[in-house]
Amino acid sequence: MGSSVLGAAVRRVEDPRFITGRGRYLDDLEVPDALWMAVVRSPLPHGRLAAVDPTAALEVPGVVGVYTAGDLKLAPIPSSAPDAPAAARPVLAVDRVRFVGEPVAVVVADRRTTAYDAAQLVWVDVDPLPSVADPREALAADAPILFPEHGTNLVAGPERVGNAAGDPLAGAVVSVSLEVHNQRLQAVPLETNGAVAIPHGPRIEWWVGSQHPFIHQAIGARCLGIDRDRIRVRIPDLGGGFGAKIPAYPEQILVAALALRLGRPVRWQETRSENLLGMCHGRDQHQRIELGADADGRLVGMRLDLVQNAGAYPHFGAVLPELTALMASGPYLIPVVEASWRSAVTNTTPIHAYRGAGRPEATAILERAMDALARRLHLDPAELRRRNLLRADQMPYTTPTGARYDSGDYVAALDRALARAGYAGLRAEQAERRARGDDWQLGVGLACYVEVTAVDAGEEWSGIDVLEDGTILVKVGTVSQGQGHETAFAQIVADRMKVPLEAITIVQGDTDLVARGGGTMGSRSLQLGGSAVLRTTEELVAKAKRIVAHLREAAVDDVVVFDDGRVGIAGVPDSGFTWAELARLARDPGNLPEGLDPGLAAAETIVQEGATYPFGTHVAVVEVRPETGELRYLRHVAVDDVGTIVNRRLVDGQVHGGIAQGAGQALIEWSRHDEEGFPLTSNLTSYLIPTASMLPSFEVDHTITPTPLDPLGVKGVGEAGTIGGTQAVHNAVLDAVAHLGVEDLDMPATPEAIWRAVRAADAT
Repeated sequence: MGSSVLGAAVRRVEDPRFITGRGRYLDDLEVPDALWMAVVRSPLPHGRLAAVDPTAALEVPGVVGVYTAGDLKLAPIPSSAPDAPAAARPVLAVDRVRFVGEPVAVVVADRRTTAYDAAQLVWVDVDPLPSVADPREALAADAPILFPEHGTNLVAGPERVGNAAGDPLAGAVVSVSLEVHNQRLQAVPLETNGAVAIPHGPRIEWWVGSQHPFIHQAIGARCLGIDRDRIRVRIPDLGGGFGAKIPAYPEQILVAALALRLGRPVRWQETRSENLLGMCHGRDQHQRIELGADADGRLVGMRLDLVQNAGAYPHFGAVLPELTALMASGPYLIPVVEASWRSAVTNTTPIHAYRGAGRPEATAILERAMDALARRLHLDPAELRRRNLLRADQMPYTTPTGARYDSGDYVAALDRALARAGYAGLRAEQAERRARGDDWQLGVGLACYVEVTAVDAGEEWSGIDVLEDGTILVKVGTVSQGQGHETAFAQIVADRMKVPLEAITIVQGDTDLVARGGGTMGSRSLQLGGSAVLRTTEELVAKAKRIVAHLREAAVDDVVVFDDGRVGIAGVPDSGFTWAELARLARDPGNLPEGLDPGLAAAETIVQEGATYPFGTHVAVVEVRPETGELRYLRHVAVDDVGTIVNRRLVDGQVHGGIAQGAGQALIEWSRHDEEGFPLTSNLTSYLIPTASMLPSFEVDHTITPTPLDPLGVKGVGEAGTIGGTQAVHNAVLDAVAHLGVEDLDMPATPEAIWRAVRAADAT
């Protein structure tokens, strides 16, 4: 096979096992003699934990025990807010509960149904305390304090970034000001959270659904009070994550603690209702922007202020606004920028990363402001963007907030998207419908974006072993949740070793087999994990060439990898060894040149010196019936630039999924609490998610601008669709009714919300 496998849109090698039902998820694991755990949760958003009475539960046949914080004495999960260590999260509530659904106790039984039934019988006595659900209200002087020992609900910030020495809008002739709520969302992965813990003497085998096994290993060891090497974290097939499966959850830690305590395997699988209460949520950021331009529409300055809801405990969500502030100026040349942010705890489910993690929030507020500014200037939205996009000859470019854009041609992506969408024709049709007063009005939404991936860059490890049967084991520190890692990484190896994809086995998600790794998050996997695999493969091939040169008494430079996968002397086909033959020969030190260790293996760590910045333009087209608020989502054109494309099929799949989730936020999704913190959307009849029937067939295209920061030239793609797609859809809805005077319409733009906005505009 030739080198064309790298860059080819080959079919995913992992799909046959998923399609044929051979995928192996947590709930599929067969664990003899396992006990089941169920969780008793807080019924109130805030209160003093007065008592937990397990009497009735203990009388249920098959119940092994009921355990509280006092029984297990586990160390808390540390706060992710550096200045709020007192806001650490207890594995089980101690003295106080802070959100509905917080774990208070656990029941262990011989069957799953027995454990869950008995958990309903545990009586929890909570003395109510005043609660707060809105982060802005949580920062008020008279707000109830969630952590008295911390003394304030402010857990991160205030921080300010940018280059403004005075008023950033001082030179503006025209300006707009908007206040927007980027609403709370839920990840709703197909597979809910779970864990299985199996004790092996002093060690424990801990199966979890995790995007980062080494985070689970570190947090688990800390909470359990044991050395990390006593925990083997293993991750089976993972049914989605979207950021919400990065953290180690209390329930997962409890499974491990109970297995060690009882000396038997213990398992837990979250119900969907528990998932919607307990799995970390995303977004929930209150935003205020002021954006100014001169008379020609050239941007002169912006001011952005953010208040983040961290939820009841400051996980990664507490520092998400740092990324929003970093990306405040988007793909535009904005000379003066001021961005400030604060995060507050509230009596709601904790916030963590959710597909895009701070970057969709930045694009959403900026792109909405760009449309508002275009209307104020009586300019076409595409023209306003064109006048202000950074040019290719300005790269690399450092923004006023400190982001260093590595490479990009933002105008090319805009032009390609507009051409693909037939933009001029859409605007003409829109004008005709408005002139006729049609029942259905056309809306065209644009979003130009740039995002940051592999935030803080960092490193990734990979190891490769060639077995004597010719199997090539590739170990990497990332974890696939459906992205197609097995295919992409195999393509890289196959390209350099000239072997079929079927000969390659990807090993991931096992802390005993993988030395270290940074997990899968922040769209880092291919640029870091893939680059590590590339470097390791090249090291392995170099070792193989030295062995062949030694055995054939030839110069190393004369050794090549033939297209059939054998390694031999150039021009001498009969001199070639298969990889299996080389693996067997490499076991004997007598077959090796001086300085080589026995075995055919290699391991490398790659360090990337900076983050990469993918970009693109999305165009969404909708129809809205102003009289009723009804909406039809007609088209979506996406032009994304993620650097070099290793597999177009995988890249387009990631864009498709991201757009679908972005459209969900724009149109229907909203995880809500009442003003006291009681959840209002705790099942899938009240929390709506997009389905294929509400989505158009996406039209996906790309420009290609490689990054100079990694050897593959790739940038991240996993979050591009939510970053470019979300506001394109929302802007399309606003555009459909803007001529009616509608300016204030937050996400989600449901039919009711549209109807109310149109009625409010009529009233004025």
